[in-house]
Amino acid sequence: MKTRKGLFLLLAALPMLSACSINKMVMNKVSDALTGSGSSDVFTGDADPQLVGDAIPFAIKMYESLLSQNPNHQGLLLTTGSLFVMYANAFVQGPADMMGLDQFDQREAAKVRAKNLYIRGTEILYRGLDNKYPGDKKTPKFSEATVEAGTLDPILKKMKKDDVAFLYWAVAGGLSSYAIDVFDFALGVRIPEMAAMIARAYELDPDFNNGALDEFYILFYSSLPEMLGGNKELAEVHYKKALEKTKGQSAGTYVSYAQSVCVPAQDYETFKINLEKALAVDVDADPSNRLVNIINQRKARYMLDEAYNYFSFLEYDDWDE
Repeated sequence: MKTRKGLFLLLAALPMLSACSINKMVMNKVSDALTGSGSSDVFTGDADPQLVGDAIPFAIKMYESLLSQNPNHQGLLLTTGSLFVMYANAFVQGPADMMGLDQFDQREAAKVRAKNLYIRGTEILYRGLDNKYPGDKKTPKFSEATVEAGTLDPILKKMKKDDVAFLYWAVAGGLSSYAIDVFDFALGVRIPEMAAMIARAYELDPDFNNGALDEFYILFYSSLPEMLGGNKELAEVHYKKALEKTKGQSAGTYVSYAQSVCVPAQDYETFKINLEKALAVDVDADPSNRLVNIINQRKARYMLDEAYNYFSFLEYDDWDE
């Protein structure tokens, strides 16, 4: 009798088990489709920054909704986290940096918002890395490993090429949030970990995203003090490598160099040359990066128009004429 009762309960549960299994399968299929190869081109290949800027918040919330149902899907974690970082950079911090002095309060509020968005994205990306490297009784999970304790390097050595995107976007979000608030000690103490992460990413795939890592290193090496890993000579090395890998068709390479190398050196002539080259980039030559080039060209135009704010020897009155 007990056997029959057990069999009856099992048979009764089968439809529910099948439904759960089917729902999970469908969710995985949807998640795979929305995060597969080329899915990001819908945003980065567009020629209308305002359209994309208006659409990304909805996309982020949609991906977050999917994540709530499928929390361990690596594609969703990568896409959602990177979208937070991209949106914060291109559509929150970027416009804030171009606000006038009379918009000080709005600019500062936007930067606080950008920092929070960077952190949200970074936390999601770290979840993805924790999924792949959860640790055990002897070793910590990825997000708790440190350079100081010697626990991060063994994990990084295990990583493969398909981890590079997670490393790149996690470091981009983390360092961008720190750049906004250099007095945030919790972020500052993680710079050695982020430096190790991006170095490992470069070892695994130096050509990731057509020179994206070299463009990152231009900013990294030129912006940080030497005690934190800054190195002007290496910034020059990666500038040349970025130009080579992008064939000179990335406006971001020129803008990054003008902003992070030429301005501190007060080298106006090289600053101007690089920004003019950024404006000369054919945005249709690389359709997958059309949007990024358009946004960087807007920044290049702004920096040229506002050059007197970057170079003390340029007089505003003369410039205005």
